[in-house]
Amino acid sequence: MTNQQRLGLPIELGERRVLRDDRLRWLRATAWMVTLFVAIAMSFGPAMSELRKLLPADAAALHFLARCAGALIALGAYALLVKLGEGRSPREIAIRPALGQMLVGVVLGAAMFALVMAVMVAFGLYDVAFVGPAPAWRAAGLAVEAGIVEELMIRGVVLRLLWRAFGPAPAFLLSAALFGAGHLPNSASSIFAAFCIAIEAGVMLGALYALTGRLWMPIGVHMAWNFTQGYLFGASVSGGDLGPAIARSTARPGMPEWLTGGAFGPEASLPALLVCGTVGALALWLAWKEGHLTSHPSTGAARMAPAASSAANRA
Repeated sequence: MTNQQRLGLPIELGERRVLRDDRLRWLRATAWMVTLFVAIAMSFGPAMSELRKLLPADAAALHFLARCAGALIALGAYALLVKLGEGRSPREIAIRPALGQMLVGVVLGAAMFALVMAVMVAFGLYDVAFVGPAPAWRAAGLAVEAGIVEELMIRGVVLRLLWRAFGPAPAFLLSAALFGAGHLPNSASSIFAAFCIAIEAGVMLGALYALTGRLWMPIGVHMAWNFTQGYLFGASVSGGDLGPAIARSTARPGMPEWLTGGAFGPEASLPALLVCGTVGALALWLAWKEGHLTSHPSTGAARMAPAASSAANRA
């Protein structure tokens, strides 16, 4: 089967320079993962934070542009570091397929969250009230920044390099757990909320990366989910507020938080877990069927063992 006939390309894990094949590659891959993670965080975080402090508080459009610029800086830093450290051009953020795959991700992310809210409204768990037009700059900027930067750091760096070091099943389990745990300090968070994030984003977005071999679809899903949740429905996003919204969604009093997500937001709810878990499981199955869940997918090695495949799907 040619690449054009496939659903996507295998993840390019890296084979050269710091990731050259020898008995210590697992150690160098782990150290390189930490180095890349910190370097990308430092490439945009402090500078963008200082830039936004200089902008007028009411200049919402300028703040949006600043967040977009920060995301572009993170993409550029990732591309440069991968080129220098791994001796390759990062196929996972290739420009040509970016628009099409991101659009697919945007549609999928918006549709998933709309389905979650439809289920919760239908079962009397949430009330949604339209409040009228509102500026979208803040919500859009935060969605773009989170979608691009977090996908670069968690899927492009952590998942990929743990996969290179230890194989696909440990990579999915550890990167998803890290992403979920990273949301524990958020307002109104809980162990259940972190678990939901680990499955809904950690596994599902990682599975889309494994299926397509690109980061664009996970980026699109991540951006659209956050924007739809925070702006179109006006719900909390991981315990935070994305600013002005065209609607306000509130959990009905007395309903269990595991059904509504509580103050953390609908993503910490059972309906969201079921919807995103189903999409994640389907994407994992398709990636396995395409032969992408291998220890070395970019070199065409054997499929991962059935036990490891089961562990990845259970994640």
